[in-house]
Amino acid sequence: MRDGLALTPGMRVGLFGGSFNPAHEGHLHVAETAMQRLELDRIVWMVSPQNPLKDAAQTAPLAARMASARTMARAPGMVVSDVETRLGTVWTIDTLRALTDRYPGVRFVWVMGSDNLASFHHWRGWTDIMRLMPVAVVARPGSLLDSRTAPAAARFARARLSPERARLLPECEAPCWTYLTAPLNHQSSTAIRRAAASA
Repeated sequence: MRDGLALTPGMRVGLFGGSFNPAHEGHLHVAETAMQRLELDRIVWMVSPQNPLKDAAQTAPLAARMASARTMARAPGMVVSDVETRLGTVWTIDTLRALTDRYPGVRFVWVMGSDNLASFHHWRGWTDIMRLMPVAVVARPGSLLDSRTAPAAARFARARLSPERARLLPECEAPCWTYLTAPLNHQSSTAIRRAAASA
């Protein structure tokens, strides 16, 4: 299977999954913050075929969401991929296991916004994700308190790396995670879809 990622051992690679329905500047903010603070070589925007926790009727076709992500992910080192569709995986844990098997020696980091950390304990295999690769959480508006008190944050409190040492995260043995704050971007896919529907 060709996945277009062209990753080589030793690379520091962020995996940033989502529906991107549509992609927006808030997503770009998360990706840019992770790239800079973790000193990543690449960040892969993994556009999910269909988030099992979201309503398929309100999700745009994959091609439209891929195009949306490409309009945002233009910076050097950013790649937009439909690798989950190519792999045939539904759950994030299965995708991450497949990629770590396919690319031994690549230093992967799972990247997500703090809004996802707040509900992370509802994901299938979330503790397995934490133990599979380091995780970077980037602050997003409206979820700062919920994410800091999230079950995942409490469960893995001892594995937390200070933001001052975030650049070391890709080299860390999982479980290891960090919480990155930066000037907040308030765009959201939900708000964009609501505005489009009322236009």
